[in-house]
Amino acid sequence: MDEYSRFVDWDKMDVSAQSQDTKELTCTDLHELKQLARQGYWAKNHSLRAKVYHKLISNIPCRTVTPDANVYRDIVGKIVGKRSSSSLPLPEFVDNSLIPTYCLNAEGVGAVRKIILCVANQFPDISFCPALPSVTALLLHYSKDEAECFEQVCRILACNDPSKRLIDQTFLAFESSCMTFGDLVNKYCQAAHKLMVAVSEDVLEVYSDWQRWLFGELPMAYIARIFDVFLVEGYKVLYRVALALLKFFHKVRAGQPMESDSIQQDIRAFVRDIAKSVSPERLLEKAFAIRLFSRKEIQLLQMANEKALQQKGITVKQKR
Repeated sequence: MDEYSRFVDWDKMDVSAQSQDTKELTCTDLHELKQLARQGYWAKNHSLRAKVYHKLISNIPCRTVTPDANVYRDIVGKIVGKRSSSSLPLPEFVDNSLIPTYCLNAEGVGAVRKIILCVANQFPDISFCPALPSVTALLLHYSKDEAECFEQVCRILACNDPSKRLIDQTFLAFESSCMTFGDLVNKYCQAAHKLMVAVSEDVLEVYSDWQRWLFGELPMAYIARIFDVFLVEGYKVLYRVALALLKFFHKVRAGQPMESDSIQQDIRAFVRDIAKSVSPERLLEKAFAIRLFSRKEIQLLQMANEKALQQKGITVKQKR
């Protein structure tokens, strides 16, 4: 197919959605990029999306010493050694997250583990990052080789622009984002919130799954469309989409008996099988129709939640 196909299992990929036009992306205007990302301009062309990801990620402002592809080539042999990549243990900070295989072939599935281990080696300060396996697996579909994927993941993690929050890397940041999501649900999805309160013992536990819905349960065609926008607009789009998922869950399931004895499991199953009820376009439409707080207000909410957690002394995950 193209130079970005090494790790892709094309039988799993929806090839009917791929157009063969070789489009180029020449636009640099942020407003125009935003529109193109939301419309899925590069979703229909695998190598165009790969080039756009490459361009957007190489423009992320990063710490001066950010590991690149050459670092990966230097360290991967020492770190992986003679172990088979499928048996490599994942670092504790991914919190037992599953590695979504999406549309990766067998080589790709093994490569994700190698890349994550090398990232862990280069980022000793990451203490909690459950989204990492999904982000790595997704980017690998659009990488020429493992080293390129490693470099892109490192750039996302090493972003040092305080106004551009990308991926949570500590339990404090993660947990406060879950509380913030709960605050947003309470404000923007009151009907769904009432249902959650009625059927769950601990509503925060349900909302603590919000990143897992996106980075783990959603099928490839959906998370890739969200990632297109995320790389242009940042963290806020993740809240939008998670709120939209909850709204759809409530709409589709309202009045029906629960499928399992846990609302958490029900939402996960709904998100996994979302293609039965909602298209990626419809999900994004719903997400952007929510009149959400400004980025500044969300930041303040998040900071207040972090402060509350620190005052309670909750900065690391409690062992259950």
